[in-house]
Amino acid sequence: MASACPRPLFLSFPKSPSPPPAVPAKHHPSTTASLSVSTRARAASSSAPSPSPSPPADGVGPAAPTRGDVYLGRQLAAAAAAGAPARAPEEDAERRRRRKEKRKALAKKAPSGLACCYGCGAPLHTGEAGSPGHVEPATYDLKKRHNQLKTVLCGRCRLLSHGHMVTAVGGHGGYPGGKQFVSAEELREKLSYLRHEKALIVKLVDIVDFNGSFLARIRDFAGANPIVLVITKVDLLPRDTDLNCIGDWVVESVVRKKLNVLSVHLTSSKSLVGITGVISEIQQEKKVGLLSTYCLPIIVGCRLLMHNTDYIFIVSYQARDVYILGSANVGKSAFISAMLKTMAYKDPVAAAAQKYKPIQSAVPGTTLGPIQIEAFLGGGKLYDTPGVHLHHRQAAVIHADDLPSLAPQSRLKGRCFPANDTDVGLSGNTLFWGGLVRVDVVKALPRTRLTFYGPKKLSINMVPTTEADEFYKREVGVTLTPPTGQERAEGWCGLQGVRELQIKYEELDRPASDIAISGLGWIAVEPLGVPSSDPDSCVEEEGGGSGELHLRVHVPKPVEVFVRAPLPVGKAASQWYRYQELTEVEEELRPKWHY
Repeated sequence: MASACPRPLFLSFPKSPSPPPAVPAKHHPSTTASLSVSTRARAASSSAPSPSPSPPADGVGPAAPTRGDVYLGRQLAAAAAAGAPARAPEEDAERRRRRKEKRKALAKKAPSGLACCYGCGAPLHTGEAGSPGHVEPATYDLKKRHNQLKTVLCGRCRLLSHGHMVTAVGGHGGYPGGKQFVSAEELREKLSYLRHEKALIVKLVDIVDFNGSFLARIRDFAGANPIVLVITKVDLLPRDTDLNCIGDWVVESVVRKKLNVLSVHLTSSKSLVGITGVISEIQQEKKVGLLSTYCLPIIVGCRLLMHNTDYIFIVSYQARDVYILGSANVGKSAFISAMLKTMAYKDPVAAAAQKYKPIQSAVPGTTLGPIQIEAFLGGGKLYDTPGVHLHHRQAAVIHADDLPSLAPQSRLKGRCFPANDTDVGLSGNTLFWGGLVRVDVVKALPRTRLTFYGPKKLSINMVPTTEADEFYKREVGVTLTPPTGQERAEGWCGLQGVRELQIKYEELDRPASDIAISGLGWIAVEPLGVPSSDPDSCVEEEGGGSGELHLRVHVPKPVEVFVRAPLPVGKAASQWYRYQELTEVEEELRPKWHY
């Protein structure tokens, strides 16, 4: 007769499970020693004379103080009796000043319960029509009644999504030509609380405008928080560009600027190049520390294994919030969209966040407030922040309707002057880059060449320097655009900023340097860029292999001009670019780059 099937055993465990069973004492001599010591201590205390009766407790039953409270009280009383070391009055004043500064900065952080537009981060309201955050009263009341204000897009964002150029930032570093509502200083103040937060900063830099969008004083916003540097728009670099050379050039520039970053990533929000590497870095670095550990026993079938090794430990970490930081129009919102698109394949939280992501627009200053995004399944929030508006970029001086002409829409292609099929030299000539840049070539070699990398909509014209002033007055707003149109040309500030450049070169087979125009692009200076038609010409006629070029650059007054090491773009760059020779210690200290 078959035996009856044993009845299955069902085990239930509390929410806070008990720790694993103790290991036998023979495996832990230290535990045995501690137990014996504690046993002798109890025996000694029992043999000692009984102390005087203690005063009655503060309460009985649940109101009685716990042993932990009693112990803490004794420790505090002992510390008070010993006397804490007195601090100097200057130290107390400094501590009070820091606490006051921290409270003042944190007070500027927008409250979490404030309803904001998910496209630009502006607070929702029903007041002035056309201003950022404005919503029709009927729509506002309906969404509020159904608790759906987080799904509301303001009227300005709707216009931006349909291609309208609606500016909303004015003041120092703002943008003229539209109705201004927020100053650039107010946007900087909104980011001042970050230095007091425990966060992970992802700093974005545009490779086309590397110097103009770098944000040299990033620590004013980030404080001591770790920084991951992300280079955007690498898909705009000329064809056949070696990204190994670009990555080394970027790391060398970061080291020269003395910015301490965790790593450098070359990315493209359009082609999703490098986005996966950034996500992996963020997921790893946003963990602050151990939050809690749970121990759960392993059940095999219906039997609980009581061996010490048959337990699993579940470890949870406290996660930092991730802030995407960068200058205006550097591509923060596009980068977040690319992140959410990539994460959506494995993370359901990121997939749900794609429905309400920030608006992308060519207008610098699209985002007007921190936008909180639930993007991570493991904890921590993602924030899209307002762009830091810099007054030294070209976008800060032109009309809002001309802003799209400064944004390259396709891969850059260098435009060379003079061309290879001409015998005209640059000395004594002037080149106009639209109506925004004028380059006077005072002294150059007969075969010196300037290569312009920037927006294709800006034309390049070369005239003799003696006729340059008259040509600019006649053609600005017509041929030399932006500014576009006669009306804007009449109110144009002109090219008042002048910088004299003495560019030294030591090698004739590589570019001497780049002239970077903030907010526009760069000009590569090649001492012997034009191929020689005479194969018997010797280098001694060109200056013996070293010399100096003299250029004069005119730009609108706030715009800055940078002279930097040449950016290795194009197919030929991998031949003339030289990697830095580093020791093992220097190689270990340098940040690593990825793409």
